[in-house]
Amino acid sequence: MQPDILIIGSGMGGATLAAALAPTGRKIVILERGERLEHSAEARDDAAIFGRGHFRPDEMWLDGTGTPFNPGNYYHPGGNSKFYGAVLMRYRAEDFGPLRHLGGTTPGWPFGYDTLERFYQAAEDLYQVRGVLGEDPSEPAHSGRYNFPPVPDEPAIADLRARLLACGAHPSSLPLGVDIERWLAHGQTPWDAFPDTCGGKMDAETVGLTLALQHPNVSLITGAKVDRLIEVGGRIAAVEYTRGGAGQRISAPLVVLAAGAVNSAVLLLKSANADHPKGLANGSDQVGRNFMNHNLSAVLALHPLRKNGGVYQKTLQLNDWYLSGGPGNMPLGNVQLLGKISGTILASDTPIPRPIAHWIAARSVDVLAMSEDLPNPESRVTLKGEQIVLDWKRSNWEAHLALVAKLKALLRRAGYPVVLSRAFDRRTPSHQCGTARMGEDPATSVVDGHGRAHQVKNLILCDASVLPTSAAVNPSLTIAALALRTAEHIAAAGPGAAPL
Repeated sequence: MQPDILIIGSGMGGATLAAALAPTGRKIVILERGERLEHSAEARDDAAIFGRGHFRPDEMWLDGTGTPFNPGNYYHPGGNSKFYGAVLMRYRAEDFGPLRHLGGTTPGWPFGYDTLERFYQAAEDLYQVRGVLGEDPSEPAHSGRYNFPPVPDEPAIADLRARLLACGAHPSSLPLGVDIERWLAHGQTPWDAFPDTCGGKMDAETVGLTLALQHPNVSLITGAKVDRLIEVGGRIAAVEYTRGGAGQRISAPLVVLAAGAVNSAVLLLKSANADHPKGLANGSDQVGRNFMNHNLSAVLALHPLRKNGGVYQKTLQLNDWYLSGGPGNMPLGNVQLLGKISGTILASDTPIPRPIAHWIAARSVDVLAMSEDLPNPESRVTLKGEQIVLDWKRSNWEAHLALVAKLKALLRRAGYPVVLSRAFDRRTPSHQCGTARMGEDPATSVVDGHGRAHQVKNLILCDASVLPTSAAVNPSLTIAALALRTAEHIAAAGPGAAPL
């Protein structure tokens, strides 16, 4: 039977959309290219995950110089959220308007924070976010409260919080989608970048997909790699995919593309035809452009005489410089804790000898500095034959360096005499977004504010590709909130109708 709605991808966007639409009774089919992530000994083995790359995909992309690299994208029900740090944080209200940075001015969104606020609240409820209001001076207005208290600080982090407060800073609890008791019951490890095979993280599979599949009108087809969208007369007439080595075809009145910022753009480009030689929905020539990562650095703070006995660590953030504090009082970004870095992780990612790496890791508090990457049409995803080319043009780097410098100085004042930093590899996708940005003008955007493609009547995009800006926070909650808004829009059209 033909579905009413076909969703390509089961990450945070696709799974949340399916969960929201499932109660409407419409027949929904979700195509997911990967298979379910099963539990294994490697799931809690830092050497397997970080040293041997056990879970990394068997896939190579090209960077802007033509050099191959293995991307940090994962293909399973739940998508990249199976490995995420479970930070479910709202954009700040100011992120929705044009905002001046050292590296340029952001373009703003087609709507403001107030439009998305109730969907943020609903997404926090859906993903059972643990948090508390009132600690973070940059926190935007909330119409409700968190239903669960924050994940508790471990002793070394409680000490860090007290030290930062004594320095006049405003540390606050990270909003997290983690059932900490369930997570730790299956292994004494961090969750950040570890695969969720026990349901301890509130990811797109354990929450969104699980809720959707409780309804008999929703089905999931795994191992289904979508190859092409077939457009006829301004509509998607069919979707071609490969499963088990065999080509398949499926159609639906409404098609939702939720394959992620890179792969959604790739599918639109691959689906070029005589009427759309630059790719589907690409009359603006914006598909694949404006790719954004975050500018990220790991910062390790240690005192030679104090050990950090924490297991998970990732419970604290600092937004004192989110909206100001840089040269000209411009924004710098977000600071949050990383999952606890072990000696094995440190040695696998640096040239530090293993014994020294273990000594450092036993004494370090591990921090992530995150700054906004600004949209640039030349920062883009393209194809070279069938191979994906990701040419990321890093931007706003001066602001990131200023953030790292301020963070290092603060940590030294807080009693950590040794502070080390290392920037993340520029070829590795981290919080990837953009590539099919939303906007009201079809000449400069790919979709409208509800994710509807300007030029393909029955196509909606529902993932990080539509984000006009990256802000300086983890994008998962914003993707989920946008999916809930899009679901409400689709539902309002009525059964069998195209989106409004």
